[in-house]
Amino acid sequence: MKIRRLFGRAFVAGAIQDDTLITLRDGAVAEVTQSATAPADAFRTRGVIAPGFIDIHVHGGDGADFMDADPQANARVIEFHARHGTTALAATTLSASRADLKKAAGAIARTSSPRGAEICGVHLEGPYINRGRAGAQDRSSIRQADIEELGLLIAAAPELHWLMTLAPEIAGARELIEEFRGRVTFSIGHTEADHATAVAALEWGASHFTHLFNAMTPLQHREPGVVGAALASADATAELIADGIHVHPAVLRIAVRAMPHRIALVTDAIRACGMPDGTYKLYGYDVTVADGSARLADGTLAGSVLTMCSAVENMVDLAGLPIELVLPLATEVPARILGVHARKGRIARKFDGDLVVLDEKLHIEHVFVRGEKVS
Repeated sequence: MKIRRLFGRAFVAGAIQDDTLITLRDGAVAEVTQSATAPADAFRTRGVIAPGFIDIHVHGGDGADFMDADPQANARVIEFHARHGTTALAATTLSASRADLKKAAGAIARTSSPRGAEICGVHLEGPYINRGRAGAQDRSSIRQADIEELGLLIAAAPELHWLMTLAPEIAGARELIEEFRGRVTFSIGHTEADHATAVAALEWGASHFTHLFNAMTPLQHREPGVVGAALASADATAELIADGIHVHPAVLRIAVRAMPHRIALVTDAIRACGMPDGTYKLYGYDVTVADGSARLADGTLAGSVLTMCSAVENMVDLAGLPIELVLPLATEVPARILGVHARKGRIARKFDGDLVVLDEKLHIEHVFVRGEKVS
């Protein structure tokens, strides 16, 4: 039986509490108590202990991409993001050929690392999207919704939670959503849909919005668009890329205030994340990274080089939100979306021993994955 104790300030039950003693036993949280003094064997922290971050939209990092369809490359991705605070994630693919998507799903299912984030889900970003809002996705791979294809992909990793970004206006979208409702979390994104179509998609069974504000119809006062459907929904969740490039800091703040408990911070990170500026591949496209942004030759944003720890920091420093409001966006909300909220996203008894320790500037000091220190 392996026991580890951490003592210090911790984000517990929605608040930062002083003098918190967290006992980890065999990779899980065994006890969370308040104590005036730390046991002699406790690891004393100077910063804030928070639940491990959960990223539901991440393509790659450290020079590797989940579309490489290689478990070793995938291990590099999950180990890299673990060092930056992500202790669980949804491995994210792109619009691609049937064969390439099947290979990627199979490789994801075979990937694990004791020092890496746990892969809890697969996020299919396409290929059933709108070419007019494709962004950096391969237009030649975009196609109408296919019930048989999605079923075969799920069969490659049935134990994982499946998310799918799709455009509700394309042929077959409604039938696909209704067929897999309850088995797949459908996310509205890369879409030209109007407000009415987006609202209808929520009624069909969609429940999420991919990188809110990006690659979708905007909010206008006479045509609310997809953004308006997200903001007005009572239950749907939405992603935000908080790199200060994809969404203005003021709009980040507005979205969180408008959708409390329904925003999940994501990175949308590509293989260039953690690498020097230069040119990198994104499923056949050349992406140039400079000054913190990743773009195609025509200037189109192509994912990001963001990490979850930086996203949290930006929501505080750029968007001006309190850390107590920001931390659930990187922990509790994504855990709920991925269906792992009974064991991840909070520091509580019987939850996984996934923890991050942040210093006073919200930089990573230490990361624990399933009770083991990885950073």
